[in-house]
Amino acid sequence: MDVHSYQQLPLEINGSTKAISTTLSNDNALSAELQALNTLHRTLITSEAPNAVPPAPLPVNPKRSAQVTKMREAGNAAFRRGQHGEAIKLYSLGIEMAGGRPGWEPNGLAREELAALFANRAQAHMAGRAWPEAAVDAHCSVELKRVGNPKAWWRRGLCLLEMGRLDDAAAWVAEAIEFEGPDQELVQLLEDIKKKQEKEGL
Repeated sequence: MDVHSYQQLPLEINGSTKAISTTLSNDNALSAELQALNTLHRTLITSEAPNAVPPAPLPVNPKRSAQVTKMREAGNAAFRRGQHGEAIKLYSLGIEMAGGRPGWEPNGLAREELAALFANRAQAHMAGRAWPEAAVDAHCSVELKRVGNPKAWWRRGLCLLEMGRLDDAAAWVAEAIEFEGPDQELVQLLEDIKKKQEKEGL
């Protein structure tokens, strides 16, 4: 069994230079480590911009952007052919790629890509009458992009209507119109919801 022990080393720090040294003259390995540490310290404090963080080698990986675009376009093509399951699979791959962008890349880029992909996947779910799944995807799209995204607002509103959640649908579409303005499809959907509410005495 390994036994781990703590050994305190006789280290000293110079008050003015902040260099670290040891009184163990016969420990060459420790002396070499301290010399490398002191050299690094001197290099950092004499740097012209000691607080600067080096930029990422590539702000945006063009290959990832191309792959995300390829998945979205392939999903669109599959949807047009009526292959809704295949479209969902391709959009999902695109979502995985866009969501896996490194943290140093612009946040807005990933949000824009993801908003479009979730909205498209919602449409593919709707084609298969998978209203709950479509509603979730449309909601994700809106959360990522609240303004300039009327299709996603409309898709979730229609899903809520199809699921019979009339009050939720009316509230959602009314909020959509506040963000997107009097978009024709949204206004028409709100009218349809209100007619159904009146018909059912709600």
